[in-house]
Amino acid sequence: MLEAVLRRLGAALITLILATGVVFLVIRAVPGDAIGEMLGQSAGDPAAEAALRTFFGLDRPIWSQYLAWAGDLLRGDLGISMRQGMPVAGIVFDAFLVTLEIGLATLAFAILLGVPLGLAAGARPGGIADMAVEGFTLIGLSAPVFWTGMVLLILADAWLGWAPPLVYTPPDISLSDNLEGILLPVLALGLLQAAAYAQFTRQQSAALLRQDFVRAAAARGLPWRVVFGRHVLRNIAIPLVTYAGLILVQILGGVVVVETLFGIPGLGRTLLAAVQGRDYPVLQGALLLSVVVALLVNLLIDLAYALIDPRVRGA
Repeated sequence: MLEAVLRRLGAALITLILATGVVFLVIRAVPGDAIGEMLGQSAGDPAAEAALRTFFGLDRPIWSQYLAWAGDLLRGDLGISMRQGMPVAGIVFDAFLVTLEIGLATLAFAILLGVPLGLAAGARPGGIADMAVEGFTLIGLSAPVFWTGMVLLILADAWLGWAPPLVYTPPDISLSDNLEGILLPVLALGLLQAAAYAQFTRQQSAALLRQDFVRAAAARGLPWRVVFGRHVLRNIAIPLVTYAGLILVQILGGVVVVETLFGIPGLGRTLLAAVQGRDYPVLQGALLLSVVVALLVNLLIDLAYALIDPRVRGA
């Protein structure tokens, strides 16, 4: 198992090295001029533009800029924000912690709602529960996140008389205010992911129920709960873990709409602001962090395989 983990770590490292080059080149292809965005009304002053390009190293060839950035990365330095004048590492890490909180809460909600619904639907294909879950997944997967968020805001105000605070409060300052601020964003994201999880779980469990070994267990007279628990749940554990990792990566990479709608200062909103302001260092740091998170999630999924399935552990 250790050899397999080291092999996956090596592959992840190679992927990360390649990702740094892709991130760097893609960002440089973004239309617009970063220096012009910084100068604003003063744009067009050759002396000021030349000074800023020299300060940020933008007057050097692309390959030289990349090598300088890669060298700083090896020292743990992501550079300085061109717009805020602050270390990029602090900006993207603080924003990522906010997004991670939203992502983990959304994933927990999706699992707690989606898995039981999917199992209930898969246990009796064609039954009432199956049709109800099918309707839920159809609506949940069809509704855009921004639409769901707007509907939740309207319903909260019209039905409950509650206007959620469109501001984020860190949990270490006030846990109650923090939970109040992330409730609707988590629901807006979570309903979509719960629908996806319910659909996936239903498909997996329904497919297993058609397998010969499950039918044989039922034919031997074993109670239904034993058949379903021992032969179905155990065999769909790995697919569910895999899907959890995919859902988490999808959530962390697609929260920009919800963060913008609810005023959440997360990584998606930071990335959007960096794109609008042509803040190259923040863009590079945010995208690179997203790649690192995706690689770590995939590695954790592989490790979870080994813990769940002894056959994988032995391999």
